[in-house]
Amino acid sequence: MILGGIYFLKQKMTLEVFNMIIATVGTGGIGGYISVKLIKAGYKVANIARGKHLDAIQKNGLRLIRSNVTETARPWTSTDDPKTVGTVDFIIFGVKGDSLHDAAKLCYPLLHNDSLVIPFLNGVEASDRLLEFFPKKNVANGLAQVSTTITEPGVIQQTGDFANFIFAERDSSSSVRIHALRKAMMVAGLNAPITNDIDRDVWEKFVMFSAMSGITAAARVTMGQIVESPNLKELFINVMKETASVGRANKINLPKSLELNIWERVSKLPSNVRASTAVDLEKGHPLEIEWISGAVKRLAEKVNLDAPLNSAIYTLLSPYKNGKK
Repeated sequence: MILGGIYFLKQKMTLEVFNMIIATVGTGGIGGYISVKLIKAGYKVANIARGKHLDAIQKNGLRLIRSNVTETARPWTSTDDPKTVGTVDFIIFGVKGDSLHDAAKLCYPLLHNDSLVIPFLNGVEASDRLLEFFPKKNVANGLAQVSTTITEPGVIQQTGDFANFIFAERDSSSSVRIHALRKAMMVAGLNAPITNDIDRDVWEKFVMFSAMSGITAAARVTMGQIVESPNLKELFINVMKETASVGRANKINLPKSLELNIWERVSKLPSNVRASTAVDLEKGHPLEIEWISGAVKRLAEKVNLDAPLNSAIYTLLSPYKNGKK
């Protein structure tokens, strides 16, 4: 009887997990990557996209290229109008920082009482910004550690072999719904580790990304060139130290050895790796600097600190903020 009951509960949980509906808003590098993996695993996924990217998804599905392997998946539905989708259980929110305002305004029709919005944006302010548009109970916090880009409409290219998706309720708890999404991701072959401090994790990525984004873009270099240059290496580490000091002043529990631990990891990345900011700069696309170097400057001012390195990077990249082809 007990074994049968356990089996029944496991079976019921599996059915509930596979019956969930997931929407990706801004189905770009991150949302597209997650979509393909979830769809291939049998989950019901709606892609919210626009323009030529949406046209390609509707015509050919989404393609994910990893090394020499190409996976193609067709979403349950794809549209630029969230109202046509109905309510969903989870919203993977992966737009650019400057697009959060407009995208969030469109997505309220996707919510039911227990829906959860998980932001996978660069920076540390996305979860707080989403509270302007959604009830607090519907907003989580999260970060994505994956290097992807849209190489052409409907096609996502992964560079590097790392891919982690960390998320939790805003108070860092792992609720029933967080557990359900994590289970779905693991079934799909995605790495979704448990966290006991989501604010720390988001800031740890921010410390790394403030340096990688700022320097690969402002200096027009790759990580390989940074590793080979003593001056660029010193600058990279000092930018991280500056960002980390702002986090600690904002009461984020960052490890004392964080900056050197991050350098140890990023110095082993493929030599051609650049941040998305550098790629956007090269392509003439708008830059997310307001939510990266600009955010460090802004958050430093709130705790009466100076952030001269991030401020300088922000100034250098500001002429290209709105894109320049």
